[in-house]
Amino acid sequence: MLQVEQLDIHYGSAHAVRGVDLEVGTGEALALLGPNGAGKSSTLRAISGLTPYGGLIRFDGVDLASMSVNQRALAGIIHVPEGRRVFADLTVHENLVIGRTAANGRTAFSYDDVYSLFPALARLRKRLGFALSGGEQQMVALGRALVGAPRLLMVDEPSLGLAPLVASNVTDALSEIKSRTSLLVVEQNVHLALKICSRAIVLRAGEVVLRATSDELDDRDALLSKYLGQSDIVAAAAAVEAGAST
Repeated sequence: MLQVEQLDIHYGSAHAVRGVDLEVGTGEALALLGPNGAGKSSTLRAISGLTPYGGLIRFDGVDLASMSVNQRALAGIIHVPEGRRVFADLTVHENLVIGRTAANGRTAFSYDDVYSLFPALARLRKRLGFALSGGEQQMVALGRALVGAPRLLMVDEPSLGLAPLVASNVTDALSEIKSRTSLLVVEQNVHLALKICSRAIVLRAGEVVLRATSDELDDRDALLSKYLGQSDIVAAAAAVEAGAST
């Protein structure tokens, strides 16, 4: 479904992404792992058209170079960015209604599907976005994306800033969602990412340093030492174990 070849991204003189290749098949869930500054979010932004890039990005065999952000969304590439971006002055349900505009005639997740997936939102459907907790905002952001009938759902750091129990609930929801749409997930919590995705690509300093299946990544110490500097391993391992304890 998605093919990315020799992706390069520059921000001024900074070379943020260097020759990255990746593929996501129909019905597949792929994780992009790596430390801060590895180029993970930039890769998603390039795919959705938010960041200029070099290289080739194809969706269903079509080169996306001439397609706008809007056209890519209408084609089924739906991006949930880091930070959630919930409309603060709209209710939960109004936020979901806005997401429907991207469906473009495709069969979507219904509003009832979203409320079933995130029962907490059913009780909050009339609450304004600014009054929601971080976890509730993440659920709204995901729900808004789902009613847009994604063919490829890209989610950036879904567990960031969430309490362990809420992060686990969001992970469980994404595990259900992958049965209905392809996923590309950026996540620093290795344990949660591998609960969702069957394959992972590890980036460091904008380059691919490891490709593996989730089963092959069971040795987390080896994974951490592969893509993190020694000074980061203790902190990262603690984050992984915190996720595992949920």
